[in-house]
Amino acid sequence: MYEYKTQGVCAQKINFDIVDNDGRKVVANVKFTGGCNGNTQGVARLIEGMEVHDAISRMEGIKCGFKPTSCPDQLAKAIRGAIGE
Repeated sequence: MYEYKTQGVCAQKINFDIVDNDGRKVVANVKFTGGCNGNTQGVARLIEGMEVHDAISRMEGIKCGFKPTSCPDQLAKAIRGAIGE
């Protein structure tokens, strides 16, 4: 289980796993602490089972209002860190 302390968003942290699924690294068990509950649950469910690079490319760079980042963008950063990129 990875734990990522977010920056610049309402959520305080993101916990998640990266698991091997037939030779592909996929995201699993995403849990946000804080943030907009409905939105973070939606992101977590949509990303479940997605290959790590697909997840990063879909979420990276998303902004929240006038903020330079968002909860999905923070999750992309967390996954990048977890896979050593």
